[in-house]
Amino acid sequence: MSQIDLVNINSMQEEPQDILLVDDDPSIMTLMEDFFETKGISFRTAINGLDAMRLLEENPASIIITDLLMPKMDGMELVRSVKQHWPETDIIVMTGYTKEYRYVDVIKNGASDFIQKPFNLDELEAKLQRVIRERNLRAQLLALSIKDPLTNLYNRRFFNQKLEEEANRAFRQNYDLFLIMVDIDKFKLVNDLYGHEAGDLLLEELARILKKTTRHNVDFACRLGGDEFAVIVPHAETKNAAQIAERIRQFFLQIKRDNCTLSIGIAKLSKELDTTHAIIELIKNADTAMYISKRNNGNQVVAHYDAAGSQ
Repeated sequence: MSQIDLVNINSMQEEPQDILLVDDDPSIMTLMEDFFETKGISFRTAINGLDAMRLLEENPASIIITDLLMPKMDGMELVRSVKQHWPETDIIVMTGYTKEYRYVDVIKNGASDFIQKPFNLDELEAKLQRVIRERNLRAQLLALSIKDPLTNLYNRRFFNQKLEEEANRAFRQNYDLFLIMVDIDKFKLVNDLYGHEAGDLLLEELARILKKTTRHNVDFACRLGGDEFAVIVPHAETKNAAQIAERIRQFFLQIKRDNCTLSIGIAKLSKELDTTHAIIELIKNADTAMYISKRNNGNQVVAHYDAAGSQ
């Protein structure tokens, strides 16, 4: 057994890793389960590639450790499928002696590393540590590219990517998706009277409210630019999206900053269009609802399905 405590791996993580173990050999699976349980590392198990894909559809993994030779769907097929659907997932492939696949074949198909059976647990741990360190570095670099430097919310680049991703998932898994657009009323007046530093402080305050009033790791609050913000709200009913929007409005009122209020618009993803056109319509409808709120002197939440008759 390795003397290096795998709990140290968790201390390096920005987010806990979700590990999926895939092997049809009960003895190997028992060995790995005992190892990860002893070290306090959470994991899931699958007995072949098809079983693994089913679990991944329910909840993607960050790291997969898989055997190469398995029935129904072997490890190489699993690697290709995972990298196609979840390209950010790292995969460590395990195998006994085989002439069918070489190390270079496994890496070319998208695996992060390769380990031969019978493997030493020290070696497995070392490879896992390396993968996690690289994941953390990629996460840090990604954060720099997708976060707004002033508010630390996601930026427009992330918004565009995430909205497409969530829309595709909403279609695939048949759940509702909402978009909330938020704009600060009289924001220009704050900048004109008190300067841009005061305006920046107000934007930072709104960002804190968006983080406080939305569901952690479920909703995605973004700054699109200037004083315009958006919240992607998946897995919600109409009343839930409306409650989130109203909560944002009410919390902002408590600031009482120079009579500033919020104009908020809500729209729901249409399932009657293809994904691309549904996303375009979703953004347009949420934006339209927000501007209806602004035309009506702001400080209100307007849902597109309520606003349609008044456009």
